[in-house]
Amino acid sequence: MQHVYDVTIIGGGPAGLYSAFYSGLRGLKTKLLESQPQLGGKVLLYPEKLIWDIGGHPPVLGEQFVKQLIEQAKTFDPTILTGTKVDLIERHNDIFVIHTAAGEKHYSKTVLLAVGGGIISPQKLTLEGAEKYEMSNLHYTVQSYKRFVDKDIMISGGGNAAIDWAVELSPIAKSVTVVYRKENLSAHEATVQEALDAGVRIECNTTITKLSANIDKTAIQLVTCENMITKQSYTRQIDEVIVSHGYNREASLAFDEAIAIPKKDDYYVEGKATGETAQPGIFAAGDILSFDGKINLLLGTFQDAANAVNSIKTYLEPTAYRHGMVSSHNELFKEKNRSIIEKQFAPAHKT
Repeated sequence: MQHVYDVTIIGGGPAGLYSAFYSGLRGLKTKLLESQPQLGGKVLLYPEKLIWDIGGHPPVLGEQFVKQLIEQAKTFDPTILTGTKVDLIERHNDIFVIHTAAGEKHYSKTVLLAVGGGIISPQKLTLEGAEKYEMSNLHYTVQSYKRFVDKDIMISGGGNAAIDWAVELSPIAKSVTVVYRKENLSAHEATVQEALDAGVRIECNTTITKLSANIDKTAIQLVTCENMITKQSYTRQIDEVIVSHGYNREASLAFDEAIAIPKKDDYYVEGKATGETAQPGIFAAGDILSFDGKINLLLGTFQDAANAVNSIKTYLEPTAYRHGMVSSHNELFKEKNRSIIEKQFAPAHKT
């Protein structure tokens, strides 16, 4: 027997997770499919970065923020499947059939695309044998600051992520050197100046040409770099190497020929601020959605999600209210609110 959902959300990053919460708030039978083993999307790449720009929310580490998003998403018990990569979406009459790489089929009245920048993977260092150091001291993201304490660190890359890491690691590291193959860094000028003020050494027109192992052949001990202008090389002892060359984007999700959705830059879905696309029944939220006035921040992602879910609600039920009721006096939260208040204000003898 086919289980048909009101909405199936594709993508388990911030846009997808908040959409799952909000669709439950609007009383929709909800499923969420995420290709990766973990929920959280791109935020998982920066677990120890502080996020400041969420309204009314104190600075929060990326890892903690993801945990809170997941907990919120599960408020109304949606069906959530991780490790489920969607390959194809087609429409059979009024039902969308969602095909996965594992050969499974999921059925839904609507689809909400929340796939962000796609399935992302870091651009690897293109040196022979580099991959063998990925389990030791060659990193493509910074999972924990602890391992970098009092270390000599080299960061390859000149974008915002590379320079942000340089700034954040400089107070705890012995030394931080940034090498970048171009003449000028692409990171924000203020952040670059912050790195220089923190004592970060920045070497432009420079690229890593060789990694040499320690005596046990288990980790990088020496890094050789070359100035691309002068062709002069140097070799330096380094404890940790971080590569920040950006990410490859896999956009393997396809639609049946009968489903036509205009795209921007051959990837992003062109739609409206309401989350609607040119294809009835298919909606979008977060980074994948492009429209005039788009806010490419987390606060914009949450608005995208709420707008898309509200559009789905009225698409399925034309007489429904356009907007969901505010949580402060929403009947759906009555019991939950009572439980929280009792725990917070109960007299000591009742706790």
